[in-house]
Amino acid sequence: MTPILEMRHITKTFPGVKALSDVNLDVLPAEIHALVGENGAGKSTLMKVLSGVYPHGDYEGDIVYEGEVRRFSSIADSEKIGIIIIHQELALVPLLSIAENIFLGAEPGRWGVVDHYEEARRTVELLRKVGLREHPSRLVGDLGVGKQQLVEIAKALSKEVKLLILDEPTASLNEADSNALLDLLLEFKTQGIASILISHKLNEVSRVADRITILRDGTTVETLDCSAGRADEDRIIRGMVGRELTDRYPKRDVTIGDVLFRVKGWTVDDPVIPGRRIAKNIEIEVKKGEVVGIAGLMGAGRTEFAMSLFGRSYGRFVSGRAELSGREIDVSTVSKAVDAGIAYGTEDRKTYGLVLGQDIRENTVMSNMKGVSRRGVLDDVAVIGVAEEFRKSMRIRCRNIFQETLDLSGGNQQKVVLAKWLFADPQLLILDEPTRGIDVGAKYEIYGIINKLVAEGRGVILISSEMPELLGVADRIYVMDEGAVVAEMPAREASQEKIMRAIMSSRELAR
Repeated sequence: MTPILEMRHITKTFPGVKALSDVNLDVLPAEIHALVGENGAGKSTLMKVLSGVYPHGDYEGDIVYEGEVRRFSSIADSEKIGIIIIHQELALVPLLSIAENIFLGAEPGRWGVVDHYEEARRTVELLRKVGLREHPSRLVGDLGVGKQQLVEIAKALSKEVKLLILDEPTASLNEADSNALLDLLLEFKTQGIASILISHKLNEVSRVADRITILRDGTTVETLDCSAGRADEDRIIRGMVGRELTDRYPKRDVTIGDVLFRVKGWTVDDPVIPGRRIAKNIEIEVKKGEVVGIAGLMGAGRTEFAMSLFGRSYGRFVSGRAELSGREIDVSTVSKAVDAGIAYGTEDRKTYGLVLGQDIRENTVMSNMKGVSRRGVLDDVAVIGVAEEFRKSMRIRCRNIFQETLDLSGGNQQKVVLAKWLFADPQLLILDEPTRGIDVGAKYEIYGIINKLVAEGRGVILISSEMPELLGVADRIYVMDEGAVVAEMPAREASQEKIMRAIMSSRELAR
């Protein structure tokens, strides 16, 4: 079968680093072709070359699409012939309607007047194709992440897509929405649409991919044919990291001490809707040397609880008490929470975790400026020393500490977030989805950092939507649903089934 796409000997160089070196990729018609690799392997760079983000002349090699050599100067050029890319950070306007977002820049009409009836009619047809039952006039900002992802795909369909590129499409989705999206890709396959799927979730890749191409350090390692059955995940990992990864969760000697942190009666209301509870009388505790996991479905209130606890960054505080080492602490502002010994690694590292326009050095010391100051003035030598120390100890892959964090891969950005909070020397570190959107190798390194923290007698609260991660890393697990803690269990006795049963049972009792 003749490929719909061939990328031949693609080489892309940035100042001081070769991001892609002689990479080859081909995609067959109506094929789901997965592209996997560690953060920084070159996956997104390759797709930016394909979609015209990096125009012809900015790279070496050829793009052959539908039998012709193509030279794209912009995304518009690739979209004209049916190549559509959906990035991990969705390109939607929250204050516009679904219909307005889908046809933004390509509104139906005549003589400069938008035909809103036609726009709504075509939107309904597109939404039906992606299985989304929403009114065309509904604001995109009122939709959940899963539905926003479907709006992006409907937008792609409006451009008569032939080759759909999805970059980490399920990174922010719960299991149900992820499965629905993967089923949609399989449906597109029956309609003759080819897809390139970039994902770190190897179970999802194995489920839907016809072939899998592995990149490592900007080069093509191999392409696996899945026609005979699911690809072996261990083989994929070996290709990605260049070595055997015998255990995805590093072992540690568990030595749990006295109670380090305790929350009593923590109650918080919605910041906009009066009387709507987002945290309901929550009581949890974390012991020294312990990793405490918080499980729950999307919308359970885990992130909202964590943010409200960290300087009341979310919601309207109603009541509650936080204690560290047996004494009450003031967490009414972020600075007071940090001074008390609490740090919070947000799930949204790009928006809240980092200042992307600043370099690694500046981001690393941001949470503890006093630690690198003399008489209120920053000591540049001290700043460089601290940043360099964390770069080495956390194995942050970068040109140097003066590189902007915007240019780092997701895994290395996450390491900078952790470095920033570790420099504040917290006793309790709250990590909200710390491995979202990063590869198995970087995940393993972050788990190692967590183990090191608790080995020093600190406590960690781990919020994760990946059940295997909670079961593999945590010592004890709290289950949240609808803003309340509905169960608690030792991790060794927990399972995905028990956690889901606890959630369902709480909902039955609430009826």
